[in-house]
Amino acid sequence: MRMSYLSSLLFGLLASTSVAINAAPATSATPTTPAPAVAAPSEQSERINLNTASAEALQKTLSGIGAAKAEAIVAYRDENGAFTSVDELIEVKGIGKALLDKNRDKLAID
Repeated sequence: MRMSYLSSLLFGLLASTSVAINAAPATSATPTTPAPAVAAPSEQSERINLNTASAEALQKTLSGIGAAKAEAIVAYRDENGAFTSVDELIEVKGIGKALLDKNRDKLAID
């Protein structure tokens, strides 16, 4: 009986210690300033002109644009003349509305 009593006490002690350790709030050494507020100004300043940019620049700047799509944008521009609006980018093969909307803030027509 004495052994079962000690086992019960030991189990209770270990269980409460485990709960106390897991329930304690985690402390972090990193500051809690929001990262998007810091990154937003640099993203807005990095706009690319559809009418003058090279395929390499388009590929590096735009999200979801690889070498083939960047070349398609330049080829479309060469065949049809300068873009008159950012929305005209949808006419390029392989570029859809979702891809345009994802990159709209990075595009410019000058």
